[in-house]
Amino acid sequence: MTVRLRFAPSPTGYLHIGSVWTALFGWMYARRHGGQ
Repeated sequence: MTVRLRFAPSPTGYLHIGSVWTALFGWMYARRHGGQ
C-alpha cells in the first residue's frame, strides 16, 4: 500500500507556523514510508 498524505490549507488563507509544522511532519512521514 502506498502512503499518500495531503496538506489542507488554513481556512483563513494564510500560512502560519502550525501549518508549516504539520506539512513538514506529513512530508517526513510519507518520505520515510515510501509514499507521496
